[in-house]
Amino acid sequence: MTDQKEIKKSQFSTSSSNKTADSKKLIEAITEGLLEKKAKDIVILDVRNLTTLTDFFVVCHGTSDTQIRALANSVHEKVKEETGENPWKKEGMEARNWVILDYVNIVVHIFSEEKRDYYGIERMWNDAVVTEVADAL
Repeated sequence: MTDQKEIKKSQFSTSSSNKTADSKKLIEAITEGLLEKKAKDIVILDVRNLTTLTDFFVVCHGTSDTQIRALANSVHEKVKEETGENPWKKEGMEARNWVILDYVNIVVHIFSEEKRDYYGIERMWNDAVVTEVADAL
C-alpha cells in the first residue's frame, strides 16, 4: 500500500474480522487504482446498516471519457494484482459516463462529473457513513 491516501481506520469495523480485513484490503486497492489515475472527489459510503445489496460504495468522477476508462482499468488491474479478485460485474465501459465495477461487497461507481451531479448517489445514500479519500501528495 502506498502513502498516497488517508482513510479512517474505524470506517471498516464490523463484527466479522475476516470481512473487515477483506473489505479494507479491497478498498485500499480500489483507492490506489483511482488515485494513480487522478480520480476526482473519491468518497467511500458505508451502507452496511442501510441495505443488504452491498457493504460499501466507492464513488468518484473523471474529467473525460478517456480518464473514466483509465480509472476503471486501473482499479481492475490494481485489485487483480493485490487481491486476485475480478469484478463480478462490469457495466458502462462502452459509454464511459458511469462505469460500475461490482466486487459484491464493494461497488465502485466512476462517473463523469455531469452524471455524478445528476444521479446524486451521495444524496440518495445520505444516511451512509461517508469517508473522503484525500491524496496526501
